[in-house]
Amino acid sequence: MSTRFKPKFNIKKGDTVVVIAGDDKDLKKPRKVLEVIVEKGRVIVEGVAIATKHTKPSAQNTKGGIVKVEASINISNVMLWDAKAGAPTKIKRNRVEGKLVRIAKKSGEVIK
Repeated sequence: MSTRFKPKFNIKKGDTVVVIAGDDKDLKKPRKVLEVIVEKGRVIVEGVAIATKHTKPSAQNTKGGIVKVEASINISNVMLWDAKAGAPTKIKRNRVEGKLVRIAKKSGEVIK
């Protein structure tokens, strides 16, 4: 990603999204966003892109071993879930009472 301007994404931490591309594609199962990595344009979604990580024993993890963790996927592979419409939706931004809010295009609802 370009470092000149900070990109503005419609997806934030805690949003419910559906995966629209890749191995974990499922347009009917909404999942929660755990982290957004703005610099790389990637997101970590709950239960998606599970990777096995081999860890050495440490002070926090005395046993070590094989741990399953969520890897990041490209932010273009997820789409925001509209609970009212029950489908994935695009986003538009409008000013409401002087604040910029995200609005779902399918239902017209403000996304919290």
